[in-house]
Amino acid sequence: MIETLAVIWFGLLGILLIGYVVLDGFDLGVGILHPFAPADRDRRILMNAIGPLWDGNEVWLVTFGGALFAAFPVAYATVFSAFYEPFMLLLVALIFRAVSLEFRSKVKAVRWRRLWDFGFFGGSFLAAFLLGAAGGRTMLGIPMNQTLHTALDLSDWLAPLPLLVGALTVALFAMHGAIFLLLKTEAELQARMRKWAWRCYFAFLALYLLTTAYVALNVPRATANFQQHPWFWIVPVLNLLAIANIPRALRHGSPGYAFFSSSAIIVALAFLFATAMYPNLVISDIDPRWNVTIFNGCSSEKTLKIMLVIAGIGMPFVLSYTAVVYWVFRGRVTLGESSY
Repeated sequence: MIETLAVIWFGLLGILLIGYVVLDGFDLGVGILHPFAPADRDRRILMNAIGPLWDGNEVWLVTFGGALFAAFPVAYATVFSAFYEPFMLLLVALIFRAVSLEFRSKVKAVRWRRLWDFGFFGGSFLAAFLLGAAGGRTMLGIPMNQTLHTALDLSDWLAPLPLLVGALTVALFAMHGAIFLLLKTEAELQARMRKWAWRCYFAFLALYLLTTAYVALNVPRATANFQQHPWFWIVPVLNLLAIANIPRALRHGSPGYAFFSSSAIIVALAFLFATAMYPNLVISDIDPRWNVTIFNGCSSEKTLKIMLVIAGIGMPFVLSYTAVVYWVFRGRVTLGESSY
């Protein structure tokens, strides 16, 4: 029974992570694109496009962290110990980004706004890059012994895969954000967003091909589960179709269709990451016997059962709140007295 519960919670963690990356991905992308807007009014429109949404989106990350702590405490302790410095830097980036959003329009001085523009961009870029780099480092494994002691240094983060996945995540979020802005802007600014979406798409495509080739050549265990479950190959195929559909949707002036495709890409990549890791949560690159899996790193059966009941009660409220917020703030952005 506990094995089944562990698998269920592995899946639920995947859903929480996908929810965060799809929803917060586009507003991190907006932050990455923000300093390239030509005028102050355009930059305000970009901020207001995500203004009512960004804080709710980050709740998914908080929920993911809490669920990981409760369901797989050994993995939580190991990962946060190994990635302490990058995760603290990620936290600083998210905080500084939020402060920049709130403080930018408090003063109309040019230098003041440029300062917070830099903070908004820097926090968004750094958060996106660190999330991707952490995923790449996790897939490679960490130097962990039988006592779960880890010791990562800067050279471990400068390996090709963490850098590639970090850059890929930045490009993916920028593309996702540019497509989202096509839904929220109009006239000349929307035309500019369309150009940005194309540029981000080609940057993402190049990095996607490069990263895929590197993983195929250097991380053979990434496809090990595909040998046992050949039907998994449908996900890479669907991912390629979603990637190919974005330029088609952009050419036909269908930003909603393009946004659905970019969201599908994120879901597919998250699924492929989970498939590459399963059943591991933390991989030891010293000896695979010391891996932390969903089975040897989970909480007690009673804990997992109670959490499942709580999740069954709470998740519908989270989904309903998210749906209502997005429905209320649908449509194009207009600036008013209370705008950022």
